[in-house]
Amino acid sequence: MADINAVARSFVEFYYQTFDTGRQQLVNLYRDSSMLTFEGGQVQGANAIVERLVGLPFQKVAHQISTIDAQPSSPDGASIIVIVTGLLLVDEEQNPQMFSQTFHLIPEGGSYWVFNDVFRLIYGA
Repeated sequence: MADINAVARSFVEFYYQTFDTGRQQLVNLYRDSSMLTFEGGQVQGANAIVERLVGLPFQKVAHQISTIDAQPSSPDGASIIVIVTGLLLVDEEQNPQMFSQTFHLIPEGGSYWVFNDVFRLIYGA
C-alpha cells in the first residue's frame, strides 16, 4: 500500500500549483464519472468540471495550504480521501478567503484520478 500521506501531499501540491497557473490543465485529473460540487453546484465529467473551474470569475488565484489530512477510503486501502484547508487570494484582493476542499482519489496505473471533488469557502460567523 502506498504511503497515503505522501500521495496526498504530492497530489495537493500538484493540484493547486496547476490550478493557480493553468486551470484548464486539470482535465487529466478527472474522468467522465468524476463529480465536482463547488459551493453547492454540481457538475459531472472531466470537461464540464474544467469548464466550471476555468469559468470562475477571477483571473489570478493563489492558494496557501494550511492542512492536509488523508485516509484510505476503501477496505483494500487503494483509494484515498484527502481533506484540505487553506487560504486563497483572488485577483488583487488583500484579504484571503478560507476554504475547505475534499478529494476522493482513485488509483490508476501508478497514479491517481479524482472521483469526487467538493469545494467550500468558509465564512466567518
